[in-house]
Amino acid sequence: MSRVESKGKQQAQAIADAGGVMTHRQILFVIFGLMAGMFLSALDQTIVGTSMRTIADDLDGLSLQAWVTTAYLITSTIATPIYGKLSDIFGRRPLFIIAIVIFLGGSVAAGFADSMYQLAIFRALQGLGAGGLMALPLAIMGDILAPRERAKYQGYFLAVFGISSVIGPLIGGLLSGTPEILFITGWRWVFLINAPIGLVALAIVMRFLHIPHTRRKVRIDWWGAATVVIALVPLLLVAEKGRDWGWDSPLAFACYIVGALGIAAFILSEKLMGDDALIPLKLFKSRTFSMTTVLGVLVGFGMFGAMMTIPLYLQLVEGATPTESGFLMLPMILGLMISSILSGQIIARTGTYSVFPKTGTALMAAGFFWLTFLTADKPVIWIMVGMFLVGLGLGQLMQTLTIAAQNSVGPRDIGVATSSSTFFRQIGGTLGVAVLFSVLFTEIPTKIADAFSKLSIKDGIAAAMSDPTVLADPKNAGIIELYKNAASGGSVGNALDGDTSFLNGSDPRLAAPFLEGFNNATVSIYWVGLGVVLVAFVLSFFLKAAPLRAKSALQENSDNEAALAAQAAAAEMGAMVAPDTASTPVVDGGAPKK
Repeated sequence: MSRVESKGKQQAQAIADAGGVMTHRQILFVIFGLMAGMFLSALDQTIVGTSMRTIADDLDGLSLQAWVTTAYLITSTIATPIYGKLSDIFGRRPLFIIAIVIFLGGSVAAGFADSMYQLAIFRALQGLGAGGLMALPLAIMGDILAPRERAKYQGYFLAVFGISSVIGPLIGGLLSGTPEILFITGWRWVFLINAPIGLVALAIVMRFLHIPHTRRKVRIDWWGAATVVIALVPLLLVAEKGRDWGWDSPLAFACYIVGALGIAAFILSEKLMGDDALIPLKLFKSRTFSMTTVLGVLVGFGMFGAMMTIPLYLQLVEGATPTESGFLMLPMILGLMISSILSGQIIARTGTYSVFPKTGTALMAAGFFWLTFLTADKPVIWIMVGMFLVGLGLGQLMQTLTIAAQNSVGPRDIGVATSSSTFFRQIGGTLGVAVLFSVLFTEIPTKIADAFSKLSIKDGIAAAMSDPTVLADPKNAGIIELYKNAASGGSVGNALDGDTSFLNGSDPRLAAPFLEGFNNATVSIYWVGLGVVLVAFVLSFFLKAAPLRAKSALQENSDNEAALAAQAAAAEMGAMVAPDTASTPVVDGGAPKK
């Protein structure tokens, strides 16, 4: 046995001997290990997002880039509840280490992909690891901290997301913009950089993440794992590709039917498996868990769906580079961290969270409502204010809904409850991205056509096209060519579906109809997001907020084991005393005979 493993077992045993109570120092060491793993996953998402266009251009697969995103999304979503259940059975630490190793393997493979199809396969492998990197830290927090104390430590994890959101686009832009690094194409380091970061994370986890675990003998829900794949894969595929296929196409209907049959089979298998199910149906007997699940889907829909458009808006309408758009997202991160830290402190002191689902959804709704007033000529500060309001709302919701779900179940179900909550939030986010982007690209051609019909824009285009300096400027070559094609009978309504570089540096008068059209189409997205969040706001009043428990899952498990041991000792003592009392004759209703 290695020295690290031996010391780790000693630490876990010391925690168990203390009745599951951990010191602040021990808690921080565990959190450092969790933060390292979460940083690996969070950084990957922001780096890849800003580099995808460069990658697609190099692999000659711009039209296939959606599959790269979809593959990662499908496997990470499906893996989330599986990690939660397996970690309840075998312990959090080994599953977290496995998740990091799988993620690293997928990262290295993706770095050497020769086609978009290969990249999609390797991103799917990454997703299998990412499902554990995002779900397991929240479950481990549920183990080591009492619900009312948990919120105080959420700021550490939000700092991970904040830092990765800032430096991710910067590193991604730097790597993808460099032709070659150490004889390897620059964009490939977007994936290969995970190797050194992941090895450091793995070392930290193996050194510091040691918590006691009581292994239970249970059945593994293989049928549940199989049917959740059958249910989700076709539905996620049609959610991502429905706009291209057509929502009423034969392929789309095939996905609907297979998905529906998969859902029915999954529910049946979970019912038959009982407590050993991947997502035990008994969890939904709790009104609190059921409502937090519904709220998680709606919040995920609004958060992922509507917020995915903001970096695109900043780059297209405001003219920001990918790196600049990452920095411009800081107001949302700032709002999220402020509200999370403050709400966490209040929850820890009061032991209740009932107000935060209401105020969180209200602030999110206020942010989306503010964004509906966006126009193409508004300063960037306008959208930053909206982002800040949305961040203030999200900071109260992300941790509160997880804490509420964990508090509604017993200590043995912490892992599956946490992963289920994360799973449904990811489902909501996937639906949000698919539905809202479908609305966006459906609206863009109409809104661009409407913008072209405005007299002021017509006059501006005419003036620009008659200006020799505008015609001679090479920055206007792409957009002028587009106008020439339109004059020959071509359409400009779908000009933003592909390469939008023709807008870079072009004359504002020539770009005006495209920017206004995209702005107005984006505003329609914020109206949809506002509607979804308002539904969540109304439902938040029906969330029954039970008092938060004052003990962690480790403490409760330790207390239960101590109680069982006391019962066993009492039973053994009773068995030893029983023969003496049984041999003593009794009369007169129970008095011993003298």
